[in-house]
Amino acid sequence: MIHVFIGTKAQYIKMAPLLRRMDAEQVGYRLIDSGQHGDLTVALRRELGLREPDLRLGGDRDVVSVPQAVAWSLRLSSRVSSRRRLLGEVFGGHGGVCVVHGDTPSTLLSAVLAKRGGLAVAHVEAGLRTFRWLHPFPEELVRVMVGRVSDVLFAPGPEAAENLRSTGVKGRIVEQSANTGLESLRHAMKGAHAAASQARGSGPAVVTMHRVENLHRRSRRQALIDLVADLAARMPLRWVMHGPTERALTTQTRTRLSAVGVEFVPLMAYGEFLSNLEAAPFVISDGGSIQEECALLGVPLLIWRDRSDRSDGLGGNAVLSHYDEAAVKGFVSDPQRFRRAPQELEFSPSAQILAELDEWR
Repeated sequence: MIHVFIGTKAQYIKMAPLLRRMDAEQVGYRLIDSGQHGDLTVALRRELGLREPDLRLGGDRDVVSVPQAVAWSLRLSSRVSSRRRLLGEVFGGHGGVCVVHGDTPSTLLSAVLAKRGGLAVAHVEAGLRTFRWLHPFPEELVRVMVGRVSDVLFAPGPEAAENLRSTGVKGRIVEQSANTGLESLRHAMKGAHAAASQARGSGPAVVTMHRVENLHRRSRRQALIDLVADLAARMPLRWVMHGPTERALTTQTRTRLSAVGVEFVPLMAYGEFLSNLEAAPFVISDGGSIQEECALLGVPLLIWRDRSDRSDGLGGNAVLSHYDEAAVKGFVSDPQRFRRAPQELEFSPSAQILAELDEWR
């Protein structure tokens, strides 16, 4: 039996191609939702054409604060106490393989539960590294720990595969030519890409920030706020707000930015967000998935991080800021020189993943 254990918005988006492929080929699987993004994923499943989970752990609210994360983790960890109970309640009494994704708390907890239940673990999007334990935190630690217990590791590119080989993981490494995000973007933009391309660069600039390394470092957070205030005085700018970001920005800060024209908008549907990216003259973000999406779309991107675990777009459409004033000014002075043509790739990562999981079907 194939079990797919995910729980965040990004994980649903990137695992949707595999889930849809299994549905189309009538491959039986068990979908388990960790509950990390309990509210966001309800509408997202409908948009992505995914069925409801076989099991939902946690409540119907998103985990957006440290106390909530601790309580959520403790609830899930309590399932480990009895292996028999764990196998029956979480995995429906079936062995097999548990497919996990990425580097979130959901990834680590699902891998721990799977190994405790006696299942094999297949890690999708494995091998991404910054080689700095606390940057990003906790993502780097999660990747290393999950990599060590995984039986199959799907590496999105040669660099990720080499990272896994160099760290001596015991599982089977499967090198992929692209990440599953490629198929997700292609599916969402199907039928609308040509129309969206005509509006490339004509919309507002897009900003997002949600990583712990930025939200909880005042100097980095304030530098972005000051940059956004300066840019918004000269051009339309839209800040897409994650839950943790709303909590981190003070009322005074939001009032200041609104006064110079910053438009604050909540998280939106995946397809709508991609259209916003494609129409943007440039994007400023600390999101790894957004780095991938901007690279595929060719949209100029300033990565608000010191290091990135991905190479997507670097040396092309994307600039890693390092929080360096000169690098930031160099990008915003003429972002259009970083615009590239959209990438047209036909590779299907989900087909390769399903083929590698054949022994557990």
